Amino acid sequence: MAQSAEKAIKDLTQGFLQLYPSEAARLLDARPVRDVALLLEHEPMRRAATVLERLTPEMAAQVLEQMKAEAASQIIGVLDPARAAVLLSRLDESSRNQLIALLEPATAKELHALMSYPHDRAGHAMDPRATTFRPDATVREALTRLRALRHKRIHDIYVVNDEAQLLGSVAVQELALAAPNQRLEELVHGAPVSVQAMASREELVEMLTQLRVPTLPVVDVEGRLLGVIRHEALITAAREEATADIQTMVGASKEERALSKVSFAVRKRLPWLQINLATAFLAATVVGLFEGIVARFTALAVLLPVVAGQSGNTGAQALAVTMRGLALREIRPRQWLRISLKEVSVAFLNGLAVALTTSLAVYIWSQSLGLALVIGLSMVISMIAAGLSGAAIPMILISLGQDPAQSSSIILTTVTDVVGFFSFLGIATLLASML
Repeated sequence: MAQSAEKAIKDLTQGFLQLYPSEAARLLDARPVRDVALLLEHEPMRRAATVLERLTPEMAAQVLEQMKAEAASQIIGVLDPARAAVLLSRLDESSRNQLIALLEPATAKELHALMSYPHDRAGHAMDPRATTFRPDATVREALTRLRALRHKRIHDIYVVNDEAQLLGSVAVQELALAAPNQRLEELVHGAPVSVQAMASREELVEMLTQLRVPTLPVVDVEGRLLGVIRHEALITAAREEATADIQTMVGASKEERALSKVSFAVRKRLPWLQINLATAFLAATVVGLFEGIVARFTALAVLLPVVAGQSGNTGAQALAVTMRGLALREIRPRQWLRISLKEVSVAFLNGLAVALTTSLAVYIWSQSLGLALVIGLSMVISMIAAGLSGAAIPMILISLGQDPAQSSSIILTTVTDVVGFFSFLGIATLLASML
């Protein structure tokens, strides 16, 4: 009699799991992890997989960890690869490697590819261990689970459907103030805020600036929750993006690190050094056009670096401010006229002040009013051109679909040198009778 009753319960359980996997998953989500693991271990792997993929991702990962490795690997083998990758990512490295080692080589390779993301993508910065709940879970149930996770710092919980697709998030503070019997779906407002796993680091920085959120959920192309990027990782992404821009501004690769191989560094830097050499010859050609006036008045050669240095610094200041505004999304390329006028105005006023100081110093040194006038005028002109260039170069690069930080300083140096030399020596030619 007892055996008949036991068999009837077993048949009823199997029928329920097979015919109503979603309802079964909802009930199992509230059961101890060990009990769920024992139950699914003794079910046919496809039936177990159907139920497992309907559990919340957090619960499903814990169940896999509690199951025997052979049974768990068989279930993973019949799961959708994308779903399997999500669950495996939540396991610690040793458990994950143990399960993958038991899979077919082709399946293992596919899962490795799904779980690996490039260094500059959102998936690389995420923590796959996001705290998830079903939409019909109550506030009381959610708080009970959160109390068991008191060692974890949690700002938001995430609500997902049976397909693990993100429906939205609920702040822990809002959860604590809600009625105990209220459902989580009632606390979710508006469309879920999320980022694609293959989103670039630039997009992460933009979302951080716009939303100012403590955490950012990461989803795949079908909207399934993969993990969460926490505030510390968002700040790290912003810092890495800023430092990468600093490198590219001077012709170094974003991928290069302080301990990169010599061959890699040379391969990335040398092309831009060659370009810089060509632009240096261009500036030298400008000086060559005025060889006669330089030969007559050798003081001009002494003062050339002064003009180039001041215009270069002015351009670098404008470039740095513009690049920072673009990186933090404070400005857009459509604001080019406003930004350019601002930098030209700043350069003009600074140019007047620097020109007065320089002209006075040159007059005391040379006792030549003409030479003081030449360097004063050229200083104002070259600094205005430098300010305009520093603001315009990154805007132009964006309009051409290029990285605005890519070797901007090399282009800027060329412009400031050519304009500075041409204005200084050109004015000196026109005012030669005063020298």
